Amino acid sequence: MSTYLTILGFNSAIPTINSSPTSQLLEMEERSFLIDCGEGTQVQLRKAKARFSKINHIFISHLHGDHCFGLPGLIASFRLLGRENPLHVYGPKGIKKMLETIFTITETHRGFEVVYHELDKDYSEKIYEDNRVEVYTIPLDHRIYCNGYLFKEKPKDRHINMAEVSKYSEIESCDYHYLKAGKDFVLSDGYVLKNEILTTDPLAPVSYAFCSDTRYLESVVPIIKDVTVLYHESTFLHDLKEMADYTGHSTALEAATIAKKANVGKLILGHFSNRYGDLTVFTDEARTVFPNTYLPKALDCVKI
Repeated sequence: MSTYLTILGFNSAIPTINSSPTSQLLEMEERSFLIDCGEGTQVQLRKAKARFSKINHIFISHLHGDHCFGLPGLIASFRLLGRENPLHVYGPKGIKKMLETIFTITETHRGFEVVYHELDKDYSEKIYEDNRVEVYTIPLDHRIYCNGYLFKEKPKDRHINMAEVSKYSEIESCDYHYLKAGKDFVLSDGYVLKNEILTTDPLAPVSYAFCSDTRYLESVVPIIKDVTVLYHESTFLHDLKEMADYTGHSTALEAATIAKKANVGKLILGHFSNRYGDLTVFTDEARTVFPNTYLPKALDCVKI
């Protein structure tokens, strides 16, 4: 099962006719994770033909409107679509008060449970885990409390080499679980069949790091080391570094520097200031440091 990232929105602050504020849908190991939920996210989800019922976990980086103003409307739509399963919302402390106040004032009745996971740590912590995926926070440096998120596939089971296994009648289908886990097989005469003969290597696990609004911050490097794909905000070009620092943002050059230091596989830029009409200037700048840099496109589906 491949992992895909759908770019729902990548603009900073103000929506335009061609781009929406930040929001992404990560489909990893048959899980659908929504990352940030700027204004218009549910419309973009419709355009992407995403299944609303599969979204059980939403990760909000911080409580600036362009990253969370789409969330109340999306949750209200879940109710109208007949949702019954619990919805897990991860975000900064205060997100529960914000949403519950809106729901109370607007008399929005849900009919399903919203489970809040409020974050306030200044260090990376594991906030989600199941048998296939782990999610960690990436502490960032913005004007208000902000986290990025690191999504990691767990190592996959080995694949049964049926051409070899079928040679041994003693190996039954009930033994496949142990073979997939990497164990050798001992025949009745004591002969040991090495696992590497009976199985083949699985696909390597992939990882995705989402670094939302932040100043240049080298402390993220060890957290995101060697990730398959990194999204890193790049609101400005480097000639406006002083403004980037003042507003709590990064430049394209700084995003590329983080990608290079962390040895990531691919860098996707985003959160561009509306002052720029031609976005290729961002890749032009970033590729001087990290050549494997790309611009997002609305509703682009990226294989990770």
